[in-house]
Amino acid sequence: MAVYTLAFGAHIAEWVLGSRSKVGRTAAALTAGPRPAAANGGAAGTAAPAVKVTGKGGTAVLERRRPEIVTRGAAGARDVPDGPGAAGGDEGGDLYGRVAVSLTTLAFLLHAGGVLTRALSVERAPWGNMYEFSTTFSMVVAGSYLVLLAAGKPVRWLGLPLVTTVLLDLGLAVSVLYTESDQLVPALDSYWLWIHVSCAIISGGVFYLGAVATLLYLFRDRYETRLADPAGKQPGAFASSVLGRLPAAATLDKFAYRVNAVVFPLWTFTIIAGAIWAEAAWGRYWGWDPKEVWSFITWAAYASYLHARATAGWKGRKAAYIALIAFACFLFNYYGVNMFVSGLHSYAGV
Repeated sequence: MAVYTLAFGAHIAEWVLGSRSKVGRTAAALTAGPRPAAANGGAAGTAAPAVKVTGKGGTAVLERRRPEIVTRGAAGARDVPDGPGAAGGDEGGDLYGRVAVSLTTLAFLLHAGGVLTRALSVERAPWGNMYEFSTTFSMVVAGSYLVLLAAGKPVRWLGLPLVTTVLLDLGLAVSVLYTESDQLVPALDSYWLWIHVSCAIISGGVFYLGAVATLLYLFRDRYETRLADPAGKQPGAFASSVLGRLPAAATLDKFAYRVNAVVFPLWTFTIIAGAIWAEAAWGRYWGWDPKEVWSFITWAAYASYLHARATAGWKGRKAAYIALIAFACFLFNYYGVNMFVSGLHSYAGV
């Protein structure tokens, strides 16, 4: 947690001490509006070298134009660039960002070591109660972020909210949810623990990335809407310095949709694996236990989101609200059901 705190400070420095001039240029680009396109669909002022075509009637010179490459706003009406915080910023801001990523990597390795030593202590999968699940969950969140960075994805903007959440999750785990090392209750002593719960942890970690992107999309979309309306209320200096550094709303929206769509089949398998484990442990596949009910509600909410994204009238902010509701269902399924509802899955350990 100490190293994560240092990474948190470095991420703050990246956003606060980075160049504001780039933010200003981003805002100017937003208010300038899209460039006029040529009649053939190409972008004005982006002509490529001419091409000569020789035929029987002589030589004709044809002008080839490159197609305009823009980021289309979620509402379909704005062409906006990503802010400088999408993949680092100026030289100074990027230095703090690289320090933050390095510290996050170090914290993740220490974090993984903590999860491993817990597993060695209990001689089983280290997610038999809420303390173990929480520490492993935040490790998967940090690991997913680092994997995306290693793959070359411009997700530096995820660093600050991610490290903040990891710190909150670990703080809650060690102060409220902490449980001494102990063996499992008989119902959990199965190889399905490795399969079912690990899939749930990975699904939740990726769903978290999608939820952060969705929430930031809502703020960024409102910011772009205000910038596009010179006669309306303009965003303040603080909003411009923060939101102006984020990727464009369309980029955030696309990222959220992709990660949710990728992990949704794994969440489906998680529920199926849980049903198979329930039959082995309790003699029935499905008994409408509170955990089973809320797992299905979460599945239905994310299925509704993906269906809404495939429906023309439910893109953008409407679909984003469904995605946030779906993640709220996942959180309640974890915290609410485990701590406040009695059932066969009451293994919170607190």
